[in-house]
Amino acid sequence: MVTSQNVVPGMILLLSGKLYRVESSVKVTVPKGQPFIKVKLRALATEKGMEKNFKVGQEINDVALDERKLEFLYLEGKDYLFLDIGNLEKVLVSADVIGDKVRFLKEGIEIQAIFYGETIFSVDLPQFLELMISKTDAAEAGAIANATKKAILETGAEIEVPRFIEMGDIIKVDTRTREYVQRV
Repeated sequence: MVTSQNVVPGMILLLSGKLYRVESSVKVTVPKGQPFIKVKLRALATEKGMEKNFKVGQEINDVALDERKLEFLYLEGKDYLFLDIGNLEKVLVSADVIGDKVRFLKEGIEIQAIFYGETIFSVDLPQFLELMISKTDAAEAGAIANATKKAILETGAEIEVPRFIEMGDIIKVDTRTREYVQRV
């Protein structure tokens, strides 16, 4: 438990059975009436933002989330099977949690997963991955020097690459910006 005036950005709160990340917290004083704490929150499950007011000194449930390293094994039905590197247990992660990050998943990739109890709220890919080009457009003759072309990676993701990149090349990709970094 924490009191409302001790709420700081980054803290995770449990309100009405749902988890929220604190985006900001300010004390508001009004000429007539009691001061209050205005908090901007973001739901961990849905990423929806909201604002909530608390009385000064009100007790609020704060929680600690657990970060664990997971290694991707394979797709099992509609969910993704991972191995928890810390305790070597298998963990199923729903497609909703993975989202469009699935485009960069391949066997053996390690991710960071954020747990509350046994529930996974989010996963983070490594910022850079080395992936093979499985298909690419042909380079156009006479194209400008820094022109790009579309390429499909072994994971199915489609990105823009320089025109000298060929099928079978291994490249480094920034998973956050979904951009080509360099040929490996």
